[in-house]
Amino acid sequence: MEIDEAVTLTQDRLAEEGETMGDLLGHFRSRISPILIGDREWDRILDRAGKLPITMGALPFGFELPLHAREPQADFGVSLASGTRSAAFFRERARTEGTDDTAKAITSLFGQMDAETSPLREIVGRKLMLEYDVGSAQAGERALPGMFLRPGERPIMGAGGQVDDVGLVVDALASCVGWKLSDAERESVERAYLAQPGDTRLDSFGVFPSRSRSIRLAIMGFKSRQEICSYLENTGWPGQLSALESVISRFQERVNIVRTGANLDVGEKGLGPTLGLTLIVKQRYTKDSRYWLDGLTDWDPFLEALSHEDLVVPQKLRALAGWVSKPTMLFGKSGRFVLLRGIHHIKLVISGNRLRKAKAYLFMVLSAGVPS
Repeated sequence: MEIDEAVTLTQDRLAEEGETMGDLLGHFRSRISPILIGDREWDRILDRAGKLPITMGALPFGFELPLHAREPQADFGVSLASGTRSAAFFRERARTEGTDDTAKAITSLFGQMDAETSPLREIVGRKLMLEYDVGSAQAGERALPGMFLRPGERPIMGAGGQVDDVGLVVDALASCVGWKLSDAERESVERAYLAQPGDTRLDSFGVFPSRSRSIRLAIMGFKSRQEICSYLENTGWPGQLSALESVISRFQERVNIVRTGANLDVGEKGLGPTLGLTLIVKQRYTKDSRYWLDGLTDWDPFLEALSHEDLVVPQKLRALAGWVSKPTMLFGKSGRFVLLRGIHHIKLVISGNRLRKAKAYLFMVLSAGVPS
C-alpha cells in the first residue's frame, strides 16, 4: 500500500474511533511516564488536543520535553497535509469561525499548495507541522501555534543556488500569518542561506506568530565543529563561538557525532543570539522509507553522553530511555492499527553564551495500513 493510501485509510478509520485528538490521546496515558508529562500537564495537552480532529493521528504527532526543567511539562506538536480530511476540518473552521486565526492561516497556506502547478508544493509538498506551546505557554498567551514547512520534495542545499526557493517558502509562511516581510528581513534570511556550505541543507522553515517576530531556520549537515563555527562567524551570529565549541567538544569526547545542525532565529538585524544545536549520531534521510524507525538502542549512546550534563534532570533521562519501542499492534473499534513511537531529535539550546536547555522531541504515528 502506498503511503498516501495508508494515510487516507488511517484517517477514515480514526474517524470511527472518536472525534478529537484528545479522544485519541486519552488511550495513551498509560504509555507515557508521569515523570515526562505530569497529570496536570497531561490535562492541559488533552484540552489543547480536544480542539483538533482525530484524523491528525494518521500523520506524526508528539511532544517537546524540556529535559532541563524539573516540572514534568510538555508542548504538543502535530502534522497535517493539504487535500486530506484534516485539512477539510480547518477549511470549514476558517469559513464558519471568523475568530479562528489558526484555521485561517492553515487554509491560506494550503490554498497556495493546492494551486495548479504550485511552485510551493514543488518544494515542500503538501505537509505542514504545527507546534503548540502548552507547558511553556504563559497565562493569557494567544494560542497560535508555531508553523513549519520542510523542503522534502525539492531539498534546499547550500552553495547559494536556490535563493528563489528560499524566498518563496519564507514568503508563503509569513503571508499566511499576516506578516509583510521587510527588505531587511528578506536580506537577513538570504544572507543566512548564501553562507551555507554546499553539503548542508535548509531542513525546515518556521514562524511563531505568538512569539517575538523572526524566521526560524534549521540548517543541517555541518561536517565538523570548524565548519559550523565558520558558518556562524560568516553570518554574524552575536553569540560567543567558544561557548558552542565547548558544548560540541564535550559531546565529541563521549559519543561519535556524524553531523551537526543549527536552529537559528533570523530577523531584520540578522541572526538572534539563541542557537539550537542538534548533534546527529545516526544519519537519517527523509526519503528513506524507514525514516521514522529507530533501533531500540540507537539513542543510548547520546542519552549516556547527555547524562553528564548537569542541567539535565536524571529522572527524565531515564524515563526517556524507555520511550523508543518496537512497532506495536493496537485494536480499535474499526480494526487494527500499528503504533510507531520514537525520538525524532534532541536539541541543545545555547544562550547567554552557555548551554541553557536540552529538549527532546518525541513522535508517535498510527497506521491502519496493516497487511492482513
